[in-house]
Amino acid sequence: MADFTVGDTDFLLDGRPVRLLSGALHYFRVHEGQWGHRLAMLRAMGLNCVETYVPWNLHEPEPGRYVDPGALGRFLDAVDAAGMWAIVRPGPYICAEWENGGLPSWLTGRVGRRARTRDPEYLEHVERWFTRLLPQVVEREIACGGPVLMVQVENEYGSYGSDGEYLRQLARLLRSRGVTVPLFTSDGPEDHMLTGGSLPGVLATVNFGSGAARAFAALRRHRPSGPLMCMEFWCGWFEHWGAAPARREARDAAGVLRETLAAGASVNLYMAHGGTNFGGWAGANRSGPLHDGELQPTVTSYDYDAPVDEAGRPTEKFWLFREILAGYQEGPLPEPPPAPAALSSPVRVTLGEWAPADAVLEVLGGEERESPVPLTFEELGVERGLVRVRVDVPGPRQPYPLTVAGLRDRAVVYVDGVRAGVLDGENATLAEPVAGPASVELWVESLGRVNYGPRTGEPKGITGGVLHERQFLHGVRACGLRLEAFEEPGALARMPWRDPEPGAVGLYRGTFDVAVPGDAALELPGWTRGFVWVNGFNLGRYWSAGPVRPLYVPGPVLRAGGNEVWVLELEGGAAEPVLRLR
Repeated sequence: MADFTVGDTDFLLDGRPVRLLSGALHYFRVHEGQWGHRLAMLRAMGLNCVETYVPWNLHEPEPGRYVDPGALGRFLDAVDAAGMWAIVRPGPYICAEWENGGLPSWLTGRVGRRARTRDPEYLEHVERWFTRLLPQVVEREIACGGPVLMVQVENEYGSYGSDGEYLRQLARLLRSRGVTVPLFTSDGPEDHMLTGGSLPGVLATVNFGSGAARAFAALRRHRPSGPLMCMEFWCGWFEHWGAAPARREARDAAGVLRETLAAGASVNLYMAHGGTNFGGWAGANRSGPLHDGELQPTVTSYDYDAPVDEAGRPTEKFWLFREILAGYQEGPLPEPPPAPAALSSPVRVTLGEWAPADAVLEVLGGEERESPVPLTFEELGVERGLVRVRVDVPGPRQPYPLTVAGLRDRAVVYVDGVRAGVLDGENATLAEPVAGPASVELWVESLGRVNYGPRTGEPKGITGGVLHERQFLHGVRACGLRLEAFEEPGALARMPWRDPEPGAVGLYRGTFDVAVPGDAALELPGWTRGFVWVNGFNLGRYWSAGPVRPLYVPGPVLRAGGNEVWVLELEGGAAEPVLRLR
């Protein structure tokens, strides 16, 4: 049992000053079978603490229905077993380059812009979720012999809003549900962010990737006393599909870490180990100063150019950071654990079975619904997945442009069963005009909900309508396909498999043997865009738009002997349906 408090200048553990050397590691981005290894890597780097977010939407996909709600508790137990402390950031909003910033789409679909405010309907759902979640934290606080030192109130709220009453109600909710450890907020080191995001009587921390002295000076303007802490030291960065890889020079990052610690501050490396956006949970951003520009979906890898890479291996940053952090230890650091086992030998997988997209939708999709205008993903109950939209162009009429207004994602368009193009952007028009009568199909995929800024929580899919010339086409039929449907027991038992057609869109299946399971890299030569499952585990989205890299396959997903892989190709399959694991 111990007592952790916030002093005038330092954090105090049983009254003695202590510095938090923390690293972000999100339990939901690492296979549970590898938690122990990743925590040992962080400990070997010189960290004494681990920080994690909690994604609400992962655990409550529908109101009152919970999926693996005890995962946080198991992770905190693993942290304790590793001999480390823990910082918990439960949200309800987390950003984290995660789908919708962690907020359930069923919730933002209902409350819209009232999310992240004092709105009673929004807070009612938050209270229900926290009532379910927080006992896992309370039971593992340091005063109870557990690892939890601090809990965050919301997340970078000053970058979003200024509803101080909302923050006060969240803080009261945390306390009323039994949280006794210190609370804190974290924001960018700007006056308006610290003004909007901090709370009197609650520790304020700052987030930055450079300029430690300037950042801490800004914090001191608002908080003359209290421990200094960089709650997110951005030692790397995330990546968007179609953009250049994000890299930060290791010695530059090490220099800022040295500066931060020299100021007497505590630090949390964001990320210490990034992991992977399994299951299509990657979020998205919008370009432009007001975050109202083009959609920028985040890639599957959350490697983050971190000190411990996506596969759990030390990078140059790891060794440079370890050298710096070693100067703040009482004794020698432990050596890094052995690297996880790797796949025993490369495997070439032929996907010998295929089902067309319409058949997949028939077996796994929801009920087709008709409405005057296209239903959004939220109205169809689809968080991650795709929606087929069907509408008729009356005739006879001459060829006119076909436009999709309010398209929030990417749509593959078919006219009379023939592919006519791929659209993206808020208002997108097919290259070739369409004459009537004609039957139009649009297969719209959610590329990730915005996780940061004023467009967080925006509806997905077709939010305006389908127009022929300037005329709206009404009488729209829509059917959703949720990625979760693939995870149901026996999901593919009724699939009408047949021989693959070269380059076809649809679902592919194949099997392969592994002598000795281990971590692997899965390559998809010639494939365009879609999702991959190995033994029912969704590795995430692949996309030839790049940055092209293999999908990471955690060793615990594979098994000795026979294994099964599924590929859902949404835009255009490979000429030869082959995958490679190495």
